Amino acid sequence: MRQYETLYILRPDLETEKTQELVERFKGVVTNHEGELGEVNEWGKRRLAYEIDDYREGYYVLMKYQAATDFTKELERLFKISDDVLRYLTLHIEE
Repeated sequence: MRQYETLYILRPDLETEKTQELVERFKGVVTNHEGELGEVNEWGKRRLAYEIDDYREGYYVLMKYQAATDFTKELERLFKISDDVLRYLTLHIEE
């Protein structure tokens, strides 16, 4: 298993419950695919460097985890089909 870091940005106009539901959903995806979830840092609302879909802010979440190499494709697929995710970036962390 490899170590990864994924930073994703959610829409800022979501209700608090919906935001927490999405964070829990993506954490659950890691554990359901036999990954090991590390720390999850919710940075909260921050100003974007440029507008994305007419939004000037976004809700940032940094998630660290260990998973199989093919898992990141599944996670990114879920990010793509979710209308509530503005952007995401996954990095492989060298040990």
